[in-house]
Amino acid sequence: MQYNLIKYRKFNLLTQKDMANLIGVDLRTYANKEHGDSQFKLNEMFIIAKKLNMDISEIFLPTNFMNHEVLEA
Repeated sequence: MQYNLIKYRKFNLLTQKDMANLIGVDLRTYANKEHGDSQFKLNEMFIIAKKLNMDISEIFLPTNFMNHEVLEA
């Protein structure tokens, strides 16, 4: 679930339909991406970040991203 995206979308009074139109997908596809059932493409993330006037990392990275450790295989 893209909690930050949902929060910022609602703060900016944008609907899921508005966002779907922005990135050029149908509403169901956008809803699936926002709810985490499928992934946003990188170009879609940049378009959304530009629309919200924010850095991509503020929207799409988890809040505790810096605390995650990368484990080597």
